[in-house]
Amino acid sequence: MAVYTHLGAEELARLIAEYDVGQLVSAKGIAEGVSNSNWLVETTQGRFILTMYERRIDTGDLPFFLGLLDHLAERDCPVPATIHDRSGGIYRLIDGKAVALIEFLPGVSPNAPTPAQARAVGAALAEVHLAAREFPLDRTDGLAPRNTLAILERCSSALASIDADLPRALEKGREVVAAWPDDLPRSVIHSDLFPDNVLMLGEQVTGMIDFYFACNGSMAYDLAVTHAAWCFDKRGERFDPAIGQALVEGYCDVRPLGDAERAALPLLAQGACLRFVASRAEDWLDTPADALVTRKDPMDFVRRWDFYVENGARVFA
Repeated sequence: MAVYTHLGAEELARLIAEYDVGQLVSAKGIAEGVSNSNWLVETTQGRFILTMYERRIDTGDLPFFLGLLDHLAERDCPVPATIHDRSGGIYRLIDGKAVALIEFLPGVSPNAPTPAQARAVGAALAEVHLAAREFPLDRTDGLAPRNTLAILERCSSALASIDADLPRALEKGREVVAAWPDDLPRSVIHSDLFPDNVLMLGEQVTGMIDFYFACNGSMAYDLAVTHAAWCFDKRGERFDPAIGQALVEGYCDVRPLGDAERAALPLLAQGACLRFVASRAEDWLDTPADALVTRKDPMDFVRRWDFYVENGARVFA
């Protein structure tokens, strides 16, 4: 999340008036992430999240993203429902940019997850995968390994300007893509379930948010993405085996992995790292200098990647 576009108080009030949520009281920009502009909106009836879609997201995909939230919320998954406007619309346009109002859920994203929290997140992810198999819409993964490798290759001439060791990710990425399995069980996946996209009260998952990279894909890959996001310190230098074990066990409590899925996890985790190395490198190079956002270092996931190459078979045994 971030703020790229600034909306004035009168414009925000007119927008909120299009929804049956009371009158606008306040709106505060959220300075996190890199893809959209976001505000925490308070009205006379409660709190909501307002999102303006700025980058990477095609307006034509919004029925998928926002419809998925409604589908999962109706099936008691801990996700925020979309607030429809007075005409039933799931999004509106402001100066050609789509905006959506989303339910605000209680909870805090864990900065230092415990094994119990990781186990709960694994179970919640499996519940989403099972519920999403009934979702009628489809979306291709634009950040599948071959696509993210292409991003990295487009950035190749500038990678060394970020870190002298970053260009070696290109050959490693080619090896991942060449070995990638395409026949694992599929559903709609979140594909970006970092701790800051999970809200918790104690050991209870109260919200899984930011589904704007959701797509049809391998469920085991989504688990591997979550593993890479949850089981390391911020810089990817220290792996916490207790977190990793609890996350996978929590997932398997709800949806046991097949033999082929478990065997593929080391490679799937490398593919997850490729995805974030590429997207972070692209964001590092493309993010405007005056944006209210902190750029994220792709080397944090190069270090994770190296760990999975050396230890993945043991970690996921």
